[in-house]
Amino acid sequence: MPATGDRPLRADARRNRARLLDAAVRAFSQDGPEVTLEAIARDAGVGIGTLYRHFPTREALVEAAYRNELARLCDAVPDLLGDRPPDAALRAWMARFVDYMTTKRGMADTLRAVIASGGDPYAPSRDQLTAAVGTLLRTGAETGHLRPDIDPADLLAGLGGVALATGEPGQRARAGRLLDLLMDGLRHHPTGNR
Repeated sequence: MPATGDRPLRADARRNRARLLDAAVRAFSQDGPEVTLEAIARDAGVGIGTLYRHFPTREALVEAAYRNELARLCDAVPDLLGDRPPDAALRAWMARFVDYMTTKRGMADTLRAVIASGGDPYAPSRDQLTAAVGTLLRTGAETGHLRPDIDPADLLAGLGGVALATGEPGQRARAGRLLDLLMDGLRHHPTGNR
């Protein structure tokens, strides 16, 4: 839980912070770095002072929004595995990954500004993503749903390719077809049943 100083945030402050992060992701993804902080605050239903209390700079807001989206994606793994078989959990997570990559692409110019100012929002990304997809693959292999020889980094590269090929509006159906094709290659097929 984010804290101000040593004190945890109050419930209303946590809600405001979450609304600001959601509004920031939407704004930076759609409008890029030109969006004003006032517009983000207005979309979140808070005043500009509230935004600055949580995020003293534009760069701090951008980095927090990006990290929040990454955390949402990675933190979804236990719930997905609890709700469905491992192969279906992986397929659902893969769709979320494509959405995440599309959002990240929309935020690219804004994230470049953060990097230019000395921040590194990508530092935890690869490790977190590799751990998340590794859990899905390992669980699927242990239950016999997925092949045991899939390298998480290889799957992430493949998913990045799907996101790159289908990141434009109107490509959602194509992304789904490509993910289904990728899933077929990931499933465990006993010898002779292929």
